[in-house]
This record gives sequence, structure tokens and C-alpha cells, in this order.
Amino acid sequence: MEPFLVGILVPIGSFAMVFGIVYLVVTSRNRERMALIERGADPALFESKKKPGGGVMKAGLFLFGIGFGIVVAYFLASAGMDDGAAYPAMIFVFGGLALIVANLWQRKLDKEDEIKQ
Repeated sequence: MEPFLVGILVPIGSFAMVFGIVYLVVTSRNRERMALIERGADPALFESKKKPGGGVMKAGLFLFGIGFGIVVAYFLASAGMDDGAAYPAMIFVFGGLALIVANLWQRKLDKEDEIKQ
């Protein structure tokens, strides 16, 4: 197969696959909900009880942790640590630490909301 043809078919195939998966998930979710409603389930069951913005906070803290890990890894590599070990280790350590902080912060916010209600 020619490289030009492969260069065209691979991205088209990738996008088609992603579109197909999303389409199947959305249609099956809709069918499931319609079947539950037909059987008498309450439509309020499908409403999300989560506050908006929780995922944004988690993603922001995660990306901050990764960036901070890269900075720390740079200083460790400058101090003589092996580059191949410093960068992945610090990225995983500080990225994971940021996710733990985000989880603890979210729990605190959820407790405050329960107290207010």
C-alpha cells in the first residue's frame, strides 16, 4: 500500500472508530433510559446530582502537579540524578499527589454542602 494512501486512511479510520464508539454509547444509553421510563421509572433518576466544576478542578490540579513534577525533575537532573529516572518518577509522584489533594478537597466541599442542606 502506498504511504500516501495509508496517511489518509489511518486518520479517517481512527475518526470513524471514535465516532462509532460514541454513537453506540449514546444510542444504547438513550434506549436504556427509554425502556426504564416505559416501565414506570422516575425520569428524575437520570438527573446528575454532582456539582459542575469538580472535574475541572481535578484536571487543573493534576496538570499543575505534572508541571511541578517536571520542574522538580529538572532540578534533580541538574543535581546529578539520571534523566531517565527523574522525569517519569517526579511526574507520577506529583501527578498522583495532585489527584489525592483534589479528592480531599472535593470531600471537604461535599461535607460543607451536606451541612448547608
